[in-house]
Amino acid sequence: MKLYYKPGACSLASHIILREVGATFELEQVDTDKQTTENGDNYGDINAKGYVPALKTDQGDILTEGASILQFIADQNRDRELAPAAGSLARARLQEYLNYVASELHKAFGPHFTANASHADKERATSNISKKFDYVESLFGDGRTYLLGDNFSVADSYLFVVSNWANFVGIDLENWPRLAQFVERVSARPAVHAAMHAEGLTS
Repeated sequence: MKLYYKPGACSLASHIILREVGATFELEQVDTDKQTTENGDNYGDINAKGYVPALKTDQGDILTEGASILQFIADQNRDRELAPAAGSLARARLQEYLNYVASELHKAFGPHFTANASHADKERATSNISKKFDYVESLFGDGRTYLLGDNFSVADSYLFVVSNWANFVGIDLENWPRLAQFVERVSARPAVHAAMHAEGLTS
């Protein structure tokens, strides 16, 4: 398999899960501004959407959208128990959390990573992110370790990556202590450390 990624972007969640399952895979970095890969390929020919992640399977198929890629990897490695069984309520709950992170929390960060966003745009984005974090904080109010309970799942990988962006845009996670503890807990996982190191995010 090959993962097309951008350091620290949402593709990091898929990278983490590939390492969690011990997959054999290649990494190819993408310059999403220039739409080229590190090997000089036109990324638009690989993923017409133009953003990461994209996963090239061993059969040569290209899979896009992080939530889809995460579940695909989990389902190919059922023994790792990174996603509940398809058709179960727990699987629907996993998809609920994946969709929330993708459509609400992830998108809320947009202005902070947009070159022409104004200061006012970023202030509104911070306010919006704070409301999303309030909801996530409430989820951990019942004492759960991870989103689905005691077991780490692909949804936790995605939530970790997006929540960790707060550190790069001046949002202090100390305002959400349970979420901050979650981020710290996930960051201690060997697969997370290995993925972040490989992307040049940690020493």
